[in-house]
Formats: sequence, structure tokens, C-alpha cells
Amino acid sequence: MHRIIRLRIRGTPKRKINKTVPLTRAEAETLFGPGVSRSSRVTPFKVVAAQMVLSLCATLAWWLFYSPPGAAALSAFLGGAICWVPSALFGARLKAKSGAETIASWVIGEAIKMGATIGMFVAITYGFKGVLWVPLLVTYLIALKTYWIAMAWK
Repeated sequence: MHRIIRLRIRGTPKRKINKTVPLTRAEAETLFGPGVSRSSRVTPFKVVAAQMVLSLCATLAWWLFYSPPGAAALSAFLGGAICWVPSALFGARLKAKSGAETIASWVIGEAIKMGATIGMFVAITYGFKGVLWVPLLVTYLIALKTYWIAMAWK
């Protein structure tokens, strides 16, 4: 029995050691350009503002091109709000905790953001009987993709 255990241990593959070395500042500037070390111009509140603007543009589009426009525009506005209200809460939490950021603080902020998003979806589902799901979800996804635009804008 003792011999079987030894054979299994010897038969396991050896672990590979990660020998990745991070780039120095000079190497990073050579690869990505001189602006790589400057801080981002995109703040959480700029992202929230962009989400609000895109939500309002999508709401206007639903108002102009959907018949009847009222319920579609309201649903689109609510879909956008489902995205930017939790983001604004997260941004406000970051600003309040500035200088004291920890991983736990970020995780709690994300949990609040997810809880607010789910809560708003549930509240709209049960509280607004005339919701049109296509405008709501399309506008929500448009506002949600603002993060990708913001990362590219860096």
C-alpha cells in the first residue's frame, strides 16, 4: 500500500514555475507610447454622465420611431436608469471612500451595484405593468456598453 502512494506521487506532472517578469516603465513606454504612465482622464462620474446621455438619446429615438411612443420612451428611460443609477451609487461610494480603497470596499460596492440593478428590474417588473421589454432591454444594453467606450477613450 505504501508503494502505491509513492508511485502516484512520482507519476504526477511537475508544476511549471511562472517566470513572467513585469515591464519596466521604459519598456512599457516603448511598447505602448509615452502616455502609458499618465492616469486616466475617465472618472466614474464621466462614465455615469455618458450613460445618462446615451440613455436619453436612446429614449428620444424610441419616442421618435416607435408607435405608440409614450410607453416605449418611458420603458427605454427606465432601462437606461437601471444602468446608470447603480453606477452612480458605486461612483458615490468610491468618492466617499477615496484614499481608503480596499478589495473588500470594491466588492461591497459591486454587491450594492448588483443588488440595486436586480432590485430595479424587480421593481419595474411588478410596479410598471405597461413596460415594453424590447425598449427597456435595448436601452439598458446600450448604457451598459458605455464602459467599453470609456475604456477605449482612455
